[in-house]
Amino acid sequence: MTYGIALLGAGRIGQVHAYAVSMNADVTLVGVTDEVEAAATALASQHGCEINTAEHWINSDAIHGVIIATPTDTHANLIEQCVKAGKAVFCEKPIDLDSARVRACLKVVEENNGRLMIGFNRRFDAQFMSLKAAIDQGQVGEVEQVIITSRDPAPPPLEYIKRSGGIFRDMMIHDFDMARFLLGEEPVSVTATGSCLIDKSLAGIDFDTATATLTTATGKQCVIANSRRASYGYDQRAEVHGSEGMASIDNPKPNLLTQANGHGYTTGPLHDFFMTRYTEAYAHELNCFVSWMVGEVVQVPTGPDGLASLLLADAAYESAHSGQAVFVTL
Repeated sequence: MTYGIALLGAGRIGQVHAYAVSMNADVTLVGVTDEVEAAATALASQHGCEINTAEHWINSDAIHGVIIATPTDTHANLIEQCVKAGKAVFCEKPIDLDSARVRACLKVVEENNGRLMIGFNRRFDAQFMSLKAAIDQGQVGEVEQVIITSRDPAPPPLEYIKRSGGIFRDMMIHDFDMARFLLGEEPVSVTATGSCLIDKSLAGIDFDTATATLTTATGKQCVIANSRRASYGYDQRAEVHGSEGMASIDNPKPNLLTQANGHGYTTGPLHDFFMTRYTEAYAHELNCFVSWMVGEVVQVPTGPDGLASLLLADAAYESAHSGQAVFVTL
């Protein structure tokens, strides 16, 4: 049996998900919708699917699962409509920028026995999965410190920043999820700092450079460093230090050629951005969603994981503005 998928949102991340669907033989991209007609038309033409409204696809018998890749402020309402219609849902993070709204949405999901997976794609990346496996296999002993570096090649447009919720809720939220994934314990406090080093006009609106330190009840630590600008490409690294050793992952490169001469060693550039760096992770993520959608036992990030990372992001903003550690309960 082939299962029907509807894609709500044909922007940059929607295109990534459409490609992932096209690589899975068990599902078909039946329909797409987007408020930008040209984007929907282009994606529909490329993947041979139909265009209609979100309401049409959510209530269509031809649809078994819905991928939500629309702007953040539409996510919660769409999730609720989907679960009430009996559709499995894959939603990009965050569910909403307001934690109270997220809690209300998750209550609707629970009341309708809904299935909601959140798009934390790094959990499905081979590099991060190998790091998690090293921890689970005891290769580093008891985890003591986690260090996560995440830097984008260039800042997004100002209008995007204003709507996205800012660097902690839009960018670092992935790292908050990864911190929980790797630490094995929930953080209980957050200390964060933020600066405007790239674009001074952001002052009072958001930060473009940020660091956060998370601490668990037993004292385990995670330090996260984010920047909206890395002149050398998309920088994604992590290190886990434990009682018996250390494990780390570096940036994979699209070209592994290394050249050497009298001036030293030269290697190829990093990936341009997340679309190419995490292509395989998005495909694996979609495969897991499909397996989970049809009832197989698969570990995926769900609504409570989305809420936990948002609460950490909220605490980081509070800390960055107050200069004090902020305590959280997840």
